[in-house]
Amino acid sequence: MNSEPQKEHRWLQKFIGEWTHESEMAMGPGQPAERMKGTERVRSLGALWILAEGEGEMPGGGQATTLLTLGYDPKQKRYVGTWIGSMMTHLWVYDGGTLDAAGRVLTLEAQGPSFTDEGKMARYRDVIEFKSDDHRVLTAHVQGDNGEWTRIMTATYRRKK
Repeated sequence: MNSEPQKEHRWLQKFIGEWTHESEMAMGPGQPAERMKGTERVRSLGALWILAEGEGEMPGGGQATTLLTLGYDPKQKRYVGTWIGSMMTHLWVYDGGTLDAAGRVLTLEAQGPSFTDEGKMARYRDVIEFKSDDHRVLTAHVQGDNGEWTRIMTATYRRKK
């Protein structure tokens, strides 16, 4: 049961630290995007997982707290994790994540409630790109009924100095 960190686990250590972020979220067709700010503290759990605790503004006002877990499953050869937020009851499960060959872009996929069609589920894709060790960008997408992916949010993270 005692797992040794592999190169994929070591890659996740890039997230460790204190971050600030600015986000822009699409609020629907014909509506202006909303901008929000927040902070994130990321720590390692046994050198196999990272835990990212976030706090920040929500669309429409108010504050939220979030928790992201990310790890790597050597048996599946995929990055895996979860995301929860104080504003919703859904547990988001990243059921398959891949890292590009350059080691800069992590793509995670999950299923969750549709934001436009109550009662339906939709596929989501989060793409995290490290622009540098101190700058990363998260772009969130939702898959439409036609199979096309639409960007719904972009968040720019900068490491606190």
